[in-house]
Amino acid sequence: QVQLVESGGGLVQAGGSLRLSCAASGRTLSAYVMGWFRQAPGKEREFVAAIVWSGGPTNYAESVKGRFIISRDNRENTVDLQMNSLKPEDTAAYYCAAKRGLAPWGIHGYDYWGQGTQVTVSS
Repeated sequence: QVQLVESGGGLVQAGGSLRLSCAASGRTLSAYVMGWFRQAPGKEREFVAAIVWSGGPTNYAESVKGRFIISRDNRENTVDLQMNSLKPEDTAAYYCAAKRGLAPWGIHGYDYWGQGTQVTVSS
């Protein structure tokens, strides 16, 4: 089992920044892909970004490319999402997720999910 706990959400004005963090525990994550997803009210959950825990390539949704950066800290066992130039349409509950794998390209197949953290961007 993998346990994931998100933190760092909040209220920010458009153009501002937030940093989300996902603390992972329970298993050695060297062969896992870590992802961030989000779900706005009345909408489907959508992929945001992913990274291979052991390092290597990252993958981003087109809507966040150039604004969001996903990274991991092996020492702290966290996966962070730095969100810059935030827009009102980024408002959503953000979820951390994990799946076995060595490539961040597929957006399906995530087995483990956190409880989510709310991000609200005001205009």
